[in-house]
Amino acid sequence: MHCVVTAGPTYEALDDVRRLTNFSTGRLGTELAEFLTTRGHAVTLLRGEQATWRDTGSVPSVVPFSTTRDLQEKLQALAPAQVQAVFHAAAVSDFTFGKVWLRSAAGELSEVKAGKISTRAGTLLAELLPTPKIIAQLRNWFPTALLAGWKYEVEGGREGVLQLAERQFAESRTDLCVVNGRAYGEGFGLARPGGACEHCATRFDLFAKLEHCLSLPK
Repeated sequence: MHCVVTAGPTYEALDDVRRLTNFSTGRLGTELAEFLTTRGHAVTLLRGEQATWRDTGSVPSVVPFSTTRDLQEKLQALAPAQVQAVFHAAAVSDFTFGKVWLRSAAGELSEVKAGKISTRAGTLLAELLPTPKIIAQLRNWFPTALLAGWKYEVEGGREGVLQLAERQFAESRTDLCVVNGRAYGEGFGLARPGGACEHCATRFDLFAKLEHCLSLPK
C-alpha cells in the first residue's frame, strides 16, 4: 500500500532569520515510515526541515517541508496519487505571526517590518494568528484513505486527551488517533471513534498496530 507519513515540526517566520516552531524531533514519524517500508509498503515521508532525527533508513522517498503552508501544499499535491493511508504525525505550528509592533517608552505602538528586526529597537509585541488545521482537510484530499491523526498533550489527564481524540474524529473524520504526551502517560494510546483505545507500551508496539489497521476493512 502507498502510505504517506508526516514527521517533524513546521515553523513560522518572524523575520528572515527568526522562527516560531515546536520541540518535535521527527523521530516517531520517521521511524514509523521506516517500519512501514520494511513491511513492504510504498512510503512517502514528508519531514520537517527542522527535524533533528535524520536517520531515514530504507525509506525511498523523503520530501522536506518548512512552513505549515508548505506542508499543506505538499500533502495536497499527493492527493491525485493512489494513497491508501496517511499517518499525520507532524507537529504543525498552531500559530503564525501577524503584525509586529514596537512599543515606545511612552507606550505608543508602531508597526515594524524588517528582514531582521533589531534587538536594539526595544520591546516588541507580536500578533499570533492560528494556522490552518491541515488535519481537517485530509479527508477532502484523501477521501478513501485510512487517516491517522495525533494528539500530544501535556495537561488534562488521560480522559481529557481521549476526549480531544473524539473531537478530532468528529471534526476531521479521521479513523485513528494516536494519543501521547504527559497527559496520557507512559507509552501511547491508539484511539478509535466511540471511545475504544488500545494501549501500546512502546513505539514499535504502536507501529505494529498501525500497520495491522491497514488490513482491516474501513
